[in-house]
Amino acid sequence: MEGTEGNPGQPGPAERSHRSSVSSVGARAADVLVYLADDSVVPLAVENLPSLSAHELHRAVREVLQLPDAALDVFALWLVSPLLEVQLKPKHQPYKLGRQWPELLLRFTDAPDDDVAMDEPSLQFRRNVFFPKWRELQIRDEEVLRLLYEEAKGNVLTARYPCDVEDCEALGALVCRVQLGPYQPGQPAACTLRDKLDSFLPAHLCKRSHGLFAALRGRGARVGTGEQGLLNAYRRVKEAVGSDGAHEASLGSHYRAYLLKCHELPFYGCAFFHGEVDKPAQGILHRGGRKPVIVAISLEGVHVIDSREKHVLLGLRFQELSWDHTSPEEEEPVLWLEFDGDTEGLPVNKLLRIYSKQAELMSGLIEYCIELNQAAEPTAPQESAPSPHSAADPSLPPTQRPKLRRQSSVVCSRLQHLSTIDYVEDGKGIKRVKPKRSTSFFSRQLSSGQRGYTVVQPTDSLEQG
Repeated sequence: MEGTEGNPGQPGPAERSHRSSVSSVGARAADVLVYLADDSVVPLAVENLPSLSAHELHRAVREVLQLPDAALDVFALWLVSPLLEVQLKPKHQPYKLGRQWPELLLRFTDAPDDDVAMDEPSLQFRRNVFFPKWRELQIRDEEVLRLLYEEAKGNVLTARYPCDVEDCEALGALVCRVQLGPYQPGQPAACTLRDKLDSFLPAHLCKRSHGLFAALRGRGARVGTGEQGLLNAYRRVKEAVGSDGAHEASLGSHYRAYLLKCHELPFYGCAFFHGEVDKPAQGILHRGGRKPVIVAISLEGVHVIDSREKHVLLGLRFQELSWDHTSPEEEEPVLWLEFDGDTEGLPVNKLLRIYSKQAELMSGLIEYCIELNQAAEPTAPQESAPSPHSAADPSLPPTQRPKLRRQSSVVCSRLQHLSTIDYVEDGKGIKRVKPKRSTSFFSRQLSSGQRGYTVVQPTDSLEQG
């Protein structure tokens, strides 16, 4: 089982369709509601629901939607509530897992007992975490593309996928094209676009100015910064041209363009988990505390995202980390990530603690993603899966060299906002430095020939503690 926990303070897919998916249960038949990414519902009348597998329900949904057989790999069934999100394996029995939902919440969340008692999951048809992006490029079926587009759009609008303003405008422009048709000079009117702005841009880019500053802008400044950028990007959206030279009426090319833009986000297609990390000590009292984070895990790697600021704190490919999880009886479960970094210009090995009751789920998902990648290596095409802190590594072959990132991009790592433990090996043993090391604590890592981080040699200038 793969599970992800949404951030209760952030609206996401779990909150769009939160209601029971089983409307009635009898001795033989039941009406099951399966929710799609656009909030539409697929009603199914099924026999013997308690013994029905996720694979059988998946097939029933595909038949109703008339999706091609390829959709079997593209999508999965999920049990989703505001407290927990779980991707089901084909052999899982959704009804039985739904009955066990309170036990899952107690094991994998910190939700209060009252919330656990009231929570009820819905059954959703969503993108499979284990479906690689390169295969998504081969999809031609428009309905499959539409479902992927709707899910990606929802994640962008709710800031589950943090995006730079430029990217939000480019993505919003494609949504304008899908919903409003081709751009026409003078259309849509600024007021029309403003009324629907939250359908095109994340909420934090839709804030309007009020009071003195709005008055100082005058009546001539009718279109806000986000609106003007969106209009400019909408104007630049290109129309697909058919073999006869005419513009194609199909929306498939725009769905594909939206997904291709999302592919530039290193956390596209990931599973989400909730946790906390230590803040760096600040002030004369060296007060730290913790900050809430979302841990996003995909086939490409692990990203730690600041839940409040909506930007990446740390992004690592699997080749760049070692990991483990601990669940001591009297302490909080922890996912440990080890990776290379530097302290005051000197190379060190860093260790990050992520406190989460889902540490076990995250560790298992990382291990399974690595196994899938290694099994697919001989046949899968090379992908550029850039790591934010290795954006200009000349040692990478040209086909693997990541794209340069914008300075201060929300997808770049912000290690200065993290509190890590740093180690170095001095020849006698591993010692902690202020705040380095070469030998990993953990056995869970890629083989030494595939690892991306290097041996760190101690220097006299390092202060050991």
